Amino acid sequence: MKKHIAALLIVNLLALGACTITHNAAAADAPYNDTADARADIKQALARATDSHTAVIVVFGANWCPDCRELHHAMSKGDCATLMAKDFQIVDVSVGRFNKNLDVAKSYGVPIEKGIPAVAIVSSDNKVLYVTKEGELANARDMGDTGIYDFFKRVMASVKP
Repeated sequence: MKKHIAALLIVNLLALGACTITHNAAAADAPYNDTADARADIKQALARATDSHTAVIVVFGANWCPDCRELHHAMSKGDCATLMAKDFQIVDVSVGRFNKNLDVAKSYGVPIEKGIPAVAIVSSDNKVLYVTKEGELANARDMGDTGIYDFFKRVMASVKP
């Protein structure tokens, strides 16, 4: 009887551990924080951009959006993440179910209604340099890490004086 109880206890502990791992993996795959203060996060990124002489990419997206998650992965953990971090400060801003931070997107001229992920690239003094207007990153899953990095390098080359 004691062996059966011990075995049952071990099985339950293993199941609980698996649930914890699954929850942590899901949290890691959820880069868009619905409760974050987007304006404060952008302000902090602008301060870092001033210090590092970089631009800020404000990414508007949602955790339910596969292309948004792919874009986040490429920019933060993918093959080009080191290069992206060298050239840009990146802020992920949740749009929830198109019911959050829409005022922030509008303030940068980002047409969220055209789809997500959508980005605004701003200078360290918060001047808009570029905005996706027609869903340019809506196929992030197909672009891959290198394609995403090349996209941002092309955009930055076109907006620099």
